[in-house]
Amino acid sequence: MPSMSSASQPTHTNRLSQETSPYLLQHAHNPVDWYPWGEEALQLAKVEQKPILVSIGYAACHWCHVMERESFENPHIAQVMNKYFVCIKVDREERPDVDQVYMDAIQAMGVQGGWPLNVFLNPEAKPFYGGTYFPPKNWEQLLTSIGQGYAGQYRQELDASAQQFTQVLQTSELEKYRIPATTEGVSDEQFKLLVYNVVAKFDRELGGIDRTPKFPMPAIWQFLLRTHALSGSAPILRQLELTLREMAWGGLYDQVGGGFARYSVDAEWLVPHFEKMLYDNGQLISLYAQAYQAAPNDLYRQVVYDTIGFVQRELTSPEGGFYSALDADSEGEEGKFYVWTREELQQALGDEEALASDYYNCTGLGNWEHGLNILHRAETDAEFARRHLLTPDVVAELVQGWQRKLLAAREQRPHPGLDDKVLTAWNALMLQGLTDAYRAFADPDFLALAERNAVFLRDNLTCKRHFMGVAQVGLFRSFKHGRASIDGFLEDYALVIQALISLYEVTFVAEWLNLAKELTETTLTHFFDPTENLFFFTDADTADNGRGSQLIARKKELFDNVIPASNSVMAHNLHRLGLHLENSQYTELAATMLRQVQELVVQEPQNMANWASLYANLLRPTAEIAVVGSQVEEFRRDISHHYLPNVVLAGTASVSSLPLLAGREARAGATTIYVCFNRTCHQPVHSVAEALAQL
Repeated sequence: MPSMSSASQPTHTNRLSQETSPYLLQHAHNPVDWYPWGEEALQLAKVEQKPILVSIGYAACHWCHVMERESFENPHIAQVMNKYFVCIKVDREERPDVDQVYMDAIQAMGVQGGWPLNVFLNPEAKPFYGGTYFPPKNWEQLLTSIGQGYAGQYRQELDASAQQFTQVLQTSELEKYRIPATTEGVSDEQFKLLVYNVVAKFDRELGGIDRTPKFPMPAIWQFLLRTHALSGSAPILRQLELTLREMAWGGLYDQVGGGFARYSVDAEWLVPHFEKMLYDNGQLISLYAQAYQAAPNDLYRQVVYDTIGFVQRELTSPEGGFYSALDADSEGEEGKFYVWTREELQQALGDEEALASDYYNCTGLGNWEHGLNILHRAETDAEFARRHLLTPDVVAELVQGWQRKLLAAREQRPHPGLDDKVLTAWNALMLQGLTDAYRAFADPDFLALAERNAVFLRDNLTCKRHFMGVAQVGLFRSFKHGRASIDGFLEDYALVIQALISLYEVTFVAEWLNLAKELTETTLTHFFDPTENLFFFTDADTADNGRGSQLIARKKELFDNVIPASNSVMAHNLHRLGLHLENSQYTELAATMLRQVQELVVQEPQNMANWASLYANLLRPTAEIAVVGSQVEEFRRDISHHYLPNVVLAGTASVSSLPLLAGREARAGATTIYVCFNRTCHQPVHSVAEALAQL
């Protein structure tokens, strides 16, 4: 499969040719004199007193490709850019810290964010203007206007504007959103209001949240799973099942090869923005696996298996890491790899085409544009079988055959570009997905894939950090061509810690829990802000650790988005790890972090869904389950098969020094389960059924 790269013949080469990011390498032969983000470019702007143009995007971004073709490959426009600006290209996936600061900046300017993100800075890297995609004529006019204005009579005015925006950026998120910390703990009454506020946003006809475009937003539906576990609410379960079904039946989901696209441009989940991202698929594997545990459904099982199959087939590196994304475009057209004409279906399926076209709602005129069809479903296999006087087993066999034939035909097409960098945080989301899939289905292949990835992360993306003469375990952000680069951000630490705790709970290998503890201590040392009891996104020594120049603002990530906020993930981690290690400082800090944002969680739960899940967990004591004895693996599998969102699980075949296991033994020679709440234990039992009854 090809990596993402510019299709044009290289007539120019700039500094980006020395980078590893596929996105930056796409621009390595632009006539623009691009610099990567770093000290060289920022110092040059100060020395020459030129404004800076920061252009931010990512390798799978359709409109980033369009703007490159139209403007950055245009020698005349490039000449204007080079004349007036120091031009910096940023891969937002490698440098989410830079993206975060300047995305906040243009939103402060009243511009809706998106990518490509183009921001104009003064020589001190302070922003004064920005936007997203610009057509070439508008872009050239804007470049000339700003370039001449900054070099002439408007510099003072633009510098003043930059200073004002910088002051806004440097304001604490808690202060910006006027979030008062509460001294009250969680309560059932407040939780009812929280649930009401998220329910009010539902699309009750088509699933998801009532807006377009529609993003999967797994954290929202994982919160609903927890809410249903607490309340048993039938309407909550119906909305959850509607959403999971419609996403899996729609064009958002790849009906041929498995895996989800980034979002749907319509309300019906039919037309995806065809790029496929690792972070979405890792989280959606978790969601469908957990949903299967809570309410078994063959559709959920199939989605999990086929999505993991897609990741193994198309996003797995030889070393055991997972690549970042597949482009939306192939052969210069968005979605071309995934869509079908009726004639193409006939060629692939022969006499079975008519039946398959009915199953996937394809027509001769096409269900999309230009006579093209996006495969999608509108009914269950049982309903389809009744209409065609078939049995469900026959339909299932037919569908498997259609998928094999269509996949084989599709493999002959030029593939979308592959973003082959390996990102630590996104790998951790996939690792978490694999552990959740293993809990639900006990498939040893899922565990083998998870353990291989964990070993890859441990061996290639951890490093030693030193603080006050003390060595700690740190993380890198990115890996490519055998080399790790860029020091990790809070997102990397938080998501790796989360996945390692989960990996321990499905293997009982103490190494993973100990590594999670070590990384937690590193985050507390390098990222924690004791004045607000929250974590910064960047570490304390950003300026000195090889990442380049100090950013103009040090941000905290509070809002759960397509990836949950790193602070909400850390709060969950501290709660879980605190119980595993019997460390009350961790558990108390988790509760304190929630109180810092609790008012906003209740008011805007759709934007704080992972925080809301923590709220749900703290409503009731978390069960601490310890399993000791020779049948520990069998008992673990039986316990894990159930949906238990508010449990920490530890186990050993013999003896262990881990706090939840210390002093515990297999009584009367039989494997023994200890179920405890708040360090107070029920009578030890010898069967999973008895332990579940104690929950």
